[in-house]
Amino acid sequence: MTAGALNDMEALLRLGAFAGVFVLVALWEALAPRRRRRFSRAQRWPHNLGLVALNAVVLRLLAPGAALAVALAAEDGRWGLLNLPALPAWIRVVLALLLLDLAIYLQHRLFHAVPALWRLHRVHHADPDYDVTTGLRFHPIEIGLSLAVKCAVIAAIGAPVLAVLAFEIVLNAAAMFNHANGRLPSAIDRWLRWLVVTPDMHRVHHSAILRETNSNFGFNLPWWDRLFGTYRAQPAAGHAAMRIGVAGLQGAGELNLARLLAQPLRSVDQSTAAPRAVINPGGK
Repeated sequence: MTAGALNDMEALLRLGAFAGVFVLVALWEALAPRRRRRFSRAQRWPHNLGLVALNAVVLRLLAPGAALAVALAAEDGRWGLLNLPALPAWIRVVLALLLLDLAIYLQHRLFHAVPALWRLHRVHHADPDYDVTTGLRFHPIEIGLSLAVKCAVIAAIGAPVLAVLAFEIVLNAAAMFNHANGRLPSAIDRWLRWLVVTPDMHRVHHSAILRETNSNFGFNLPWWDRLFGTYRAQPAAGHAAMRIGVAGLQGAGELNLARLLAQPLRSVDQSTAAPRAVINPGGK
């Protein structure tokens, strides 16, 4: 398959998966909300989704199908760690998915630990509510940097094209799922969070309390947080009462798309300084 055909297929698959998961999660939030909203959908969604549309256009213009192009080149040139041994194709795919997910976890921690990167990532955290659109709300520069990191990892490990395609789709779907303002029975949540990052697990990461922000960095797989000591089971105030967002960026005026784009250039109260990454936040 040519790079162009692969790029077109990826775009169709990602768009279809995005639309389907978005609708399902939005319905879940409407039928079984986990928390009371501070702001209405009409106040937040046009700006959050406007940022999503802007990111899609920028990536389509500047780097269409970049991750798949790198994977295709690595596969053709036999680059990368996974192309060195004679491994069965399915093992290469599984290993690539695990390594890509680990890379996203480590990148996420880096964006919290470095002040300049935190200013970009702060756009995601500054959403004062938590729902399906929060999982899509990222500054365009962060999206570009994340893509560059992802392409470097794909080249280094020699990730198969199939693994990259699957990972891109699953990562987008997981971001919408684990940012859902949807209620799961506690027994199901306790079991499910051993396999995937659940909304209750990731919501802790969006707490305005920095020690809670410095936990639960995973997007797809929950194992990295447990392995590296960054797992926290619940927020101290409980999910209904916890404060979401970033101190100093809580007003209705901060929801505006133009303010979101300019936010990394702005200084805010000292309490919003980069929440330095910690080895073990003390979560159980």
